[in-house]
Amino acid sequence: MTKKEVDKEQQSKPKEQTKSTGVKLSREEIIEGIKNLTVIELAELVKSLETEFGVSAIQSVPQVVASAVPQASQQQAAGEEKASFTVTLSSAGDKKIQVIKEIRSFTNLGLKEAKDLVEGAPKTIKENVSKEEAAEIKKKLEAVGAVVEIK
Repeated sequence: MTKKEVDKEQQSKPKEQTKSTGVKLSREEIIEGIKNLTVIELAELVKSLETEFGVSAIQSVPQVVASAVPQASQQQAAGEEKASFTVTLSSAGDKKIQVIKEIRSFTNLGLKEAKDLVEGAPKTIKENVSKEEAAEIKKKLEAVGAVVEIK
């Protein structure tokens, strides 16, 4: 007997047993059973389910993709209309002292706090700032060699 024939025989046995005993499995038991399947066994299971219920998994994929596209475009539009931004220091670069001075100029941090922020990069410098203020902070920090992200 080939492996495929053995697999088919094993698949038919549990089906007969559950029908004759009337045992119902919970969702958790079904999910656990699926987790233990190999990829090939899972593909065969999908084909069997498609045949049994007269559906196709491939037919539903375009619907899922089509419904996801409007959500993505709405999220992108929301990102463009964003009113507040977060400025994050990714890297201080070579001129840490100048970066510390610049950070202190637009925050209320003391010398030690500003130094800790610069040395602990990546760190958030300022949150909920306007687009113009975020761009200004980024420009000043990049002028002294820092790498800055605006989110």
